[in-house]
Amino acid sequence: MRILLTGGGSGGHLFPLIAIARSIKKFAPRYGILEYGVLDLKFLYVGPKDDWIQELLEKEKIKGKIILSGKIRRDFSISSIIANLKDIFYLFIGFFQALYRVWQFMPDIIVGKGGYGSFSVLLVGIIYRIPLVIHESDTVPGFTNRFFSYFAKKIIVSFLQTKKYFPKQKIIVSGNPIRREILEGTKQKARETFGLSPDRPTLFIIGGSQGARTINDLILSVLPELLSKYQIIHQAGKRNFKEVNLEAHVVLEGSENKIFYHSFPFLDERQAANAYTVADLIISRAGSGTIFEIAASEKPSIIIPLSTAAAGHQLKNAYAFAKNGATIVLEEQNLTPNLFLNRVASLLENPEKIKEISKKAKEFSKPKAAKKIAEVVLKLIT
Repeated sequence: MRILLTGGGSGGHLFPLIAIARSIKKFAPRYGILEYGVLDLKFLYVGPKDDWIQELLEKEKIKGKIILSGKIRRDFSISSIIANLKDIFYLFIGFFQALYRVWQFMPDIIVGKGGYGSFSVLLVGIIYRIPLVIHESDTVPGFTNRFFSYFAKKIIVSFLQTKKYFPKQKIIVSGNPIRREILEGTKQKARETFGLSPDRPTLFIIGGSQGARTINDLILSVLPELLSKYQIIHQAGKRNFKEVNLEAHVVLEGSENKIFYHSFPFLDERQAANAYTVADLIISRAGSGTIFEIAASEKPSIIIPLSTAAAGHQLKNAYAFAKNGATIVLEEQNLTPNLFLNRVASLLENPEKIKEISKKAKEFSKPKAAKKIAEVVLKLIT
């Protein structure tokens, strides 16, 4: 059996696809996908170029093929119009690349995570009459998933609120698939890995795979105050890491507390697992993947949605998570250093509040999402 995976090219698209692929491999024998007693299963990822994506796929033993892609900007500024013309050309070339890549592999099914990076592949899937399964991570679906929902065999969504955007007869609510391995860290290993003190509360700050400038700037503006009480694991993002590290070095020059600040461009799976386990409080954007990882880790969190996210989906993700009290939401327009420091302190100094939020996060989590999606895929191809 051949399964083609495609997505927009960010960690928010790729990590769920890896979780799904792992679950498919795990449960495939139940569906008789064996040849001479060996698992008869091949995967291919087709999507936009990114070096870290290729590295991750290689570790998973999933072949990756690159195609050109672009995105359509909806504002009418001169720069956006020029960028759109360029990206339309990329999408046109990407379509013919996808036409060849999909023909070459000829999968039994295509699993798409949305994003413009997957548009050409899903379109080619329709041309070749290959069954499509799409998964929508966010509360508000993007253009690609909305468009292909009319052609997909099944539409799987993370949030209950997303059902209203798609044909009822195709919808399955699963949650966002997470890599189960992300929950297998230990506090002891975390302290060894990051050089942490057992006597200080730990803040885990997640800027996504590419980083989050607003969160990075906020943390740097209050770094001395935070480090007077806490220790920090900060995933600053590959794009922003050098700048953040340099500024942190300047801010903390001469401070005896600088040993409590641990910054990284990106955390691999094992590092992230240990960071989730040891964290007393998580500060993050409102990407669906991270929200469901936080929920599964049963940790209290402060969520800062990206205000410029398409269709306001991060804000809606955040409030869907906060609806039952599973997190604290701070919107960017209301965010000040003093407010942030007060919220952090009020949480970490209130054990009952921490316990309550952790309990609500657990209730929100959907730890079997990857298994549920894997079973949908396997039933369609067997």
